[in-house]
Amino acid sequence: MKRRTAFVILAAIAVLAPAAARPGAAAGAREPRIKFQQATWDFGKIKQGDIASHEFVFTNEGDDTLKIEKVATSCGCTAALVSDKEIAPGKTGKVEVKFNSQGYGGNVAKIIYVFSNDPKEAQKALDIKADVEVPPSPRIEIEPYNYDAGLLIEGDELRPNLKIINRGELELRVEFNHRNATYTVGNKPAPLPLKIASGKDVTVTVHIPTQGRAGAVREYVLLKSNDSMRSTLSMYISGYVITKEQLRELFDKHKDILR
Repeated sequence: MKRRTAFVILAAIAVLAPAAARPGAAAGAREPRIKFQQATWDFGKIKQGDIASHEFVFTNEGDDTLKIEKVATSCGCTAALVSDKEIAPGKTGKVEVKFNSQGYGGNVAKIIYVFSNDPKEAQKALDIKADVEVPPSPRIEIEPYNYDAGLLIEGDELRPNLKIINRGELELRVEFNHRNATYTVGNKPAPLPLKIASGKDVTVTVHIPTQGRAGAVREYVLLKSNDSMRSTLSMYISGYVITKEQLRELFDKHKDILR
């Protein structure tokens, strides 16, 4: 009986010893803990163009040194650790967030990520939001954003009609950028910059030559305007150009069908 009892004890030790040897398995293992006073912040109403800032304060509530590895943000804001990267137990640190509201309007939400050696919360998300008030301004819309000209014969123009709409309260001014395109309104050259009153629209015909080109054609026209929120837009234009010789070959090949 004594031998059997000794065997059981030795077996239990063999099972439990590796677990006890693993890091963190022992009772009272030392670990850092990151704890923010708040994980969200609302700037409320701010004017477009303002730069709003806030400091998120955190504490190391663990019993080992907290190490901040990096701070990352979604677009539109910047964040930086403004305290030491290593925070002793019981000590505090700060992450400063700055949001540049230029180009934004209405309700905006952004996320900041704080990466640390906290084993239970290695990536902490902080949220900021703001209601950006936009002053009276022009607002550009275009139709369409994409135009497919289909099949073209060599020498034909890519000739999409582009409708430009001003949905803002002030006059919209638009310039075009393309290496060899021309622009007309009606049958006359488009005045540049193109000026569109509030609530009005203008249809511009874009002319892009295709001489010396064959196969797939992809172009884009860049529009630059005084709309502070959408100062640059693009219209994408595509088509497929065949030469006259290719057209003759197609006609000869399928002339029986075309009769």
